[in-house]
Amino acid sequence: VVSTQSTGEWVLEANIRYIKVIGGPPGKEGLLVGLRNGQVLKIFVDNPFPMLIIKQPQCIRCIDISMGRDKLAIIDETQTCSVYDIKTKKLLFQEPNATSLAWNTHNGDMMCFSSNGYLNIKASNFPVHQRKMQGYVVGFTGSKIFCLQNLTMQAVDVPQSAPMNQYIEKKMFHTAYNVACLGVTNNDWLNLANEALENLNLEVAKNAFTRVRELRYLEFIAQIEERKQSKSAETTNNLILADYYAFKGEFQEAAKMYKKSGNEDKAMAMFSDLRQFENAKDFLTSSDPKNIKGLIKRQAEWCKSTNDPGSAIDLYMAASAFAEAIEIAGKQKWTDKLVEIMRQLDKSFVEELRGCALHFKELGKYEFAAEAFQKLGELSSLVELHIESHQWQEAFTLCEDHPEFKESVYIPYANYLAENDKFDEAQEAYYIAGKPTEAVKVLEKLTHNAVAERRFDDASYYFWKLSMAYLKLANQAQTRGSEEEVNQYLDKFQDYQHRAEIYYVYQTLHRYTEEPFTSHLPEALFNMARFLLHNLSQEIPYGVSKVSILYALAKQSKNMGAYKMARHAFDKLQQLVIPRRFQQAIDLSSITIRSKPFQDKEELLPMCSKCSTTNPLLNQMGNQCINCQQPFVHSFYAFEVLPLVEFIPENGISDLEAVKLINQDPPTSGGKGWQETNQGDVQTMSFETTNTSRYDDDTFETRLQNWESMTSYQPVEVGSEILKRMPRSEVVVLKWGSPLRYQFYKNLMPDIILDTCDSCNRIFYADDLELQYLQKQACPFCRKSVAQADPAETE
Repeated sequence: VVSTQSTGEWVLEANIRYIKVIGGPPGKEGLLVGLRNGQVLKIFVDNPFPMLIIKQPQCIRCIDISMGRDKLAIIDETQTCSVYDIKTKKLLFQEPNATSLAWNTHNGDMMCFSSNGYLNIKASNFPVHQRKMQGYVVGFTGSKIFCLQNLTMQAVDVPQSAPMNQYIEKKMFHTAYNVACLGVTNNDWLNLANEALENLNLEVAKNAFTRVRELRYLEFIAQIEERKQSKSAETTNNLILADYYAFKGEFQEAAKMYKKSGNEDKAMAMFSDLRQFENAKDFLTSSDPKNIKGLIKRQAEWCKSTNDPGSAIDLYMAASAFAEAIEIAGKQKWTDKLVEIMRQLDKSFVEELRGCALHFKELGKYEFAAEAFQKLGELSSLVELHIESHQWQEAFTLCEDHPEFKESVYIPYANYLAENDKFDEAQEAYYIAGKPTEAVKVLEKLTHNAVAERRFDDASYYFWKLSMAYLKLANQAQTRGSEEEVNQYLDKFQDYQHRAEIYYVYQTLHRYTEEPFTSHLPEALFNMARFLLHNLSQEIPYGVSKVSILYALAKQSKNMGAYKMARHAFDKLQQLVIPRRFQQAIDLSSITIRSKPFQDKEELLPMCSKCSTTNPLLNQMGNQCINCQQPFVHSFYAFEVLPLVEFIPENGISDLEAVKLINQDPPTSGGKGWQETNQGDVQTMSFETTNTSRYDDDTFETRLQNWESMTSYQPVEVGSEILKRMPRSEVVVLKWGSPLRYQFYKNLMPDIILDTCDSCNRIFYADDLELQYLQKQACPFCRKSVAQADPAETE
């Protein structure tokens, strides 16, 4: 052997048949030499003495040494491939029909050899793996095999799947991993990883899964390692294998391993999650009712998710999960199911019974909701139910046995009545509940809304109701002895009475100016406009238009001949902002009225019944006489001034006594009575009386004639004898509630029949009130119906 640095010479026993350079450190390289006599020698360039490795009887044809220098492969003249352990000189195995061979330079247990058009790959002592390939093997590196064919060198990629699988079969996972590193497919890596994991070789499995980037399995392995580090009870091999099979999707195998590890509950949970409830039942034990209920609940949840609510309800009931069953039945609006569930529960199932009651309320089945609350014994909830369902009679019955709920029932009842326009009943309910101020607040809201919506007739009615409510409050304050509160409430009463009258009259004038037709006579419209003009001298309530009032007054005054009044109204209109639709008519009328006399017709001028003074149509003192200051009393439909004079009983005579005296039959006068006189052809009848009473000179008329002008208005004061002699038909009594006193009026024109509404104390012509009763079935001012009226009064 000659090199650039040295020349070496060795004497051998036979001719050389095969030389293989095996490398080494620089200057110490080695050679494998095969001789014809069957010897295999190892020669180093720095050693003059060859080293005998193996001696066999056949001539050497090809040799190679493994990567670890521990195995020697020889092909002899008989094409037999023999592999020896260099240290022990022991023959490890032989393979026939070999023509050339090579050890894998990356794996010391793997070699390949060629024979008769086949390439043979052998790993350790495993059977040979063959594949077709022409040529001679000259090298084996990793997964590449180098073949010489017709003076051409070819590199062939050979997957190491077969050797790897052979190692896997022998559970040699580390070696199999090393073989796989030489080059295998992704499926081979997965196979190795799964096999290693199944055999709990976590290291190889982790490395193999890392190669193919299977993050799910890597997370699973990390969980197993954490469990092992924590030394928990769930680190037994069988349990880990069971989890692995479940993770892999082999559920039957997983169930077997769970059972084998004594964890049947895990197998049941697994099949429950898979919705394989029949399989889960195989792992139930009769001694564990908790697991049985848990399985049934899971099956119910599955039925719920698959839109089978009927089965879900039955299963939940079987598992005693009544809350879930109630929720589903309520969502499906199945009353029968809810009733069935409710009647299976006792009062210890508080939340479940409340859930049933809530769903019954939503479905409008209040009788079943009441049954649920009665079973619970929750009377407060039962009261709320009756209130919500407007079952007032049941609520009142409950209040009789439990007075503590009186306020809770009657306040909502009053609100309900007020919302349904039953204000009289609402007032009574508020008073029963002990909340009179609440009644006032409700009416105030209703009143404000009515005015804002221009429902002036409703506003009038609500103001009247408010005034009567404050009168009751004043009565209660008087009972408590609070004089200051009495005065405050009476001021409110007077104010709201005044507003009620204003809105009552203004509703007619508003409709007159807004609508083309009206059912009232011109005289009535004229009187109404004058009434409002005199009563609005200081403050104009919200919503009332002074333009409408003056326009109606001016138009009707002009038509009726009250030209002075009409001119005043037109002059006032010119000072206001007039709507466009009235502007032209008002401007024209303001001019034409100048051609009329500056005076009013005498028959239109009102006369005071007390002092017989004729008052002007435009009264600077308001709605009262300019002489005696007695307020004019109007008929509350035609609004004509009535021939009434107010009087009061003398001190010491109460209102009830005065009414009793008036209702007595008047005393009869002494005398001869009726006398007949015959004078020829003339017959006469005369009634002779003898005035013996000392009170004959003291009558209502005489006291009225003896009236003296005073600085302030003072009604006529009469005694008991005058009261006795007053005919009942000529007296009008307005019976106000305490703390107000009754008002008494004497009708100076008995031919004019008057009638009074005993609810609002408003006076009407009898014919007008009767007509309103026929048309509206109620009083036009306070809306008291005919059915509520006193039968004697209607007669």
